[in-house]
Amino acid sequence: MSGNYYVIDFDSTFTQVEALDELARISLKDHPERENIYRKIEDLTNQAMEGKLSFRESLSGRVKLLEANKEHLSQLVKHLKKQVSASFSRNKGFFRHHGDNVLIVSGGFKEFITPVVLPYHIRKENIYANTFVYNDEGKIVGYDSSNPLSEEGGKVKLLRQLNLPGDIYGIGDGHSDFQLKEFGLIKKFYAFTENIERKSVAEKADHITPSFDEFLYVNNLPCAISYPKNRILCLVIGDVPGEAVKYLKKDGFSIKHADSFEEKYAAEAGIVLMGNGGEIDPTLLRQASKLKTIGYLGNSKKHVDHSICTEMGIVVFDNIKKAESVAKHIARFINNGDTFKSANFPNLQLPEVANAHRLIHIHRNVPGEMARINQVFADNQVNLAAQYLMTNSQIGYVITDISGDYDKQLLKDLKKIENTIKFRVLY
Repeated sequence: MSGNYYVIDFDSTFTQVEALDELARISLKDHPERENIYRKIEDLTNQAMEGKLSFRESLSGRVKLLEANKEHLSQLVKHLKKQVSASFSRNKGFFRHHGDNVLIVSGGFKEFITPVVLPYHIRKENIYANTFVYNDEGKIVGYDSSNPLSEEGGKVKLLRQLNLPGDIYGIGDGHSDFQLKEFGLIKKFYAFTENIERKSVAEKADHITPSFDEFLYVNNLPCAISYPKNRILCLVIGDVPGEAVKYLKKDGFSIKHADSFEEKYAAEAGIVLMGNGGEIDPTLLRQASKLKTIGYLGNSKKHVDHSICTEMGIVVFDNIKKAESVAKHIARFINNGDTFKSANFPNLQLPEVANAHRLIHIHRNVPGEMARINQVFADNQVNLAAQYLMTNSQIGYVITDISGDYDKQLLKDLKKIENTIKFRVLY
């Protein structure tokens, strides 16, 4: 191996959960004191992750409480494969190209980590974790205490032994991950907060990364989406039910609540989710250069100028009874380009594509615009995998899927086409 190395934690990072906590819920499901034992195990996990208890004390305490066997481990693996963090799951392409330089380093156990990460093109020999010890009946009775990862500061000891050349970047949610930076063994530590944010860890990080997309973006690495959703501000205004906000937050958007659409938000909001009766001043609407979509819980026509929105390439979804439905339409537009059930845009439902880039171009509906767009693709020698176009009297909405790599000049040329309103790379 050569080049940069990426040291990634497993529990609450590569997966959404703490595996030993989940194993306890499987192995102790019929135990009369299970709720008390669950709490004890979770407390031991959190104390170690926050640096309040030595890792070995935490590990020993948890393993003793498990009452688990090999059959329980098989059930756990099936469960964990469905619990891979969303931003890792959608970036399999990165691992396909960089898997040789990825190390999974965890205080967890190979028995459940290896089968979960191998499908991500990570080499088996790059998986560093503990191993269980069993009795003759297959019950877990302990762990290999000679493994440095079973000790306090185990990740530090392991990386010292590996002595990798080149720059090393660490991604994780816990104190043991930060220790790699504290002891000078990695160039940068990224606190991963998609699943849990431990403030004592995050405040020491070089960078807080709410998703793996963010890590790839700031390091200029291949990413499944062109722009991390955590960098898109969703401004929630007025009376909006919690389930709609929760849906967009879970999808990865940054959430901010406000009483009204003020001038200070015009320059930064990418999404507005607005309760019934709320209004947006037309002057401020024209200043909202980053605004991509508005979700309105009611009929927006008297409160939000649809003509200005269309002119600026802002997609409006409204008049939908369920608040969560509005949130889902917003997410589908940002994630896939769908404008189905939009109040002001040509309605377009799109298939999801794999192994392709999707480009969105919104332009004034004038003669010859499609010819100019396709001439840019031809001049840049780009083959089109698929193209979708819908228009209304004001605008044309064209989505182009291209396979293979492209030069950044293509994007510059598409943005410069006369009558372009908005352009973005979706993924």
